[in-house]
Amino acid sequence: MLAAPAFAQVNVTIDATRPGPVINKNVYGQFAEHLGTGIYEGLWVGPDSKIPNTRGWRNDVVGALKELKVPLVRWPGGCFADEYHWRDGIGARNKRPVKVNTHWGGVAEDNAVGTHEFFDLVEILGTEAYVNGNLGSGTPQEMAEWLEYMTSDTKSTLAELRRKNGRKEPYKVAYFGIGNEAWGCGGNMKPEYYAHLYNHYATFLKTPPGARPKMVASGGNDDDTSWTEVLSKEAAKGTDGISFHFYTLPTGVWEKKGAATGFEESEWFSTLQQTLRMDGHIRRNVAILDKNDPEKKIGFYVDEWGTWYDVEPGTNPGFLFQRNTLRDAVVAALNFNIFHAHAERVRMTNIAQMVNVLQAMIITDKEKMLLTPTYHAYKMYVPFQDATSLPTAVNNDVAYSVNDKSIPGISASSARGKDGKVYVALVNTNPRQASDVTVDLKGQAVSGATGQVLTAEAMDAHNTFDKPQAIKPVSYSAKAANGKLTLKVPAKSVMVVSVDV
Repeated sequence: MLAAPAFAQVNVTIDATRPGPVINKNVYGQFAEHLGTGIYEGLWVGPDSKIPNTRGWRNDVVGALKELKVPLVRWPGGCFADEYHWRDGIGARNKRPVKVNTHWGGVAEDNAVGTHEFFDLVEILGTEAYVNGNLGSGTPQEMAEWLEYMTSDTKSTLAELRRKNGRKEPYKVAYFGIGNEAWGCGGNMKPEYYAHLYNHYATFLKTPPGARPKMVASGGNDDDTSWTEVLSKEAAKGTDGISFHFYTLPTGVWEKKGAATGFEESEWFSTLQQTLRMDGHIRRNVAILDKNDPEKKIGFYVDEWGTWYDVEPGTNPGFLFQRNTLRDAVVAALNFNIFHAHAERVRMTNIAQMVNVLQAMIITDKEKMLLTPTYHAYKMYVPFQDATSLPTAVNNDVAYSVNDKSIPGISASSARGKDGKVYVALVNTNPRQASDVTVDLKGQAVSGATGQVLTAEAMDAHNTFDKPQAIKPVSYSAKAANGKLTLKVPAKSVMVVSVDV
């Protein structure tokens, strides 16, 4: 095999004269499920903990999340949502019932974090709430009463109970999910049956004027588009979005997913190849929505996504703890660019998950905390929240190939931020070859670019408590020459820059 050139030459063309749809900030939403140490220990330590906290929420973790400008948090699940009964999580914490978390590790759930605690976190973070209701083991009455408890401004018994429990004003519920994964852990249903249940439950979900959340129907996963087809026909009235779940497995096989660290280049490649399937999944579902919902009232919400590897040896298999490496940051950025390309329909996503579980932003160990490469990718992409997408084309791309299979070598996305600047995101999927990317910004003269780049020597570079800053972004800048801007994008890297004009 001939040696690859030191740099691949790639052109990226951005048409700043034809703005596209706004990239909804909620594309950068996150997910906090009652799973492992994702909430307990990771986020919540209780008000009596020696770990510095605000009403039980860890100050260090909350502070780090604020830096990401997290726009939306989904809670309490996931699979946990369809076994969660909201009345167990209100009132005095020392009197709440203790249940068993049958989905995740069979551990005790003492319901210390319930409705009031969750909304306290939401308000501390300055974010919005996506609450997932229990359709699987609950009833329409239970779900309707929870929504009334949270949102009512009347003198009803439930509103008065909320006030008695410490919250005078109603909570703002931005999104409300009617069930979760109805095709699996949420009830093993057919889409037609779920559509009937959705309409049944939704009929009784009532709020004061102006307080109704966006209603989310539980959609399909992976290659299955039947849920979008059925729901966009049978459950479209009053539905704001249909959810979709897709996890990236290096092997594509649930029984043996692949390791989080210590992998070969073939598994680096297969992971990126698998995650790029997201684009096809979105396209097929959006085509169905365009047919059944030409007015584009219904959003396509990827409210669970991320990498899923074999659990870390020696940990509880039900806690889904895995290391987070440079590969995960590249996966995150590739998905961001895909979501941007489908901004018209993809108006919300939630990565799984925030802390200590799957593709987490943050990892904790007692009083210690570290930021993951995925965290850094999220922070680099903050300027894309509520930015206006710009048509972006990658020309003469040099493919990245392994074992006669290929994926694009460069992924690109651009947008005009709320500050008026043009931001460009570039991902180099090749772990061995850097790229010279020439940026042509139509309609504007360019003088240079400034921003950050995230990369490392090893494909599985990750932070540890001994070396918490082993991998982090570094500053980057480039000057235009002869009217052209060329960015040197390192191998296996994520870059975000603002273009100087």
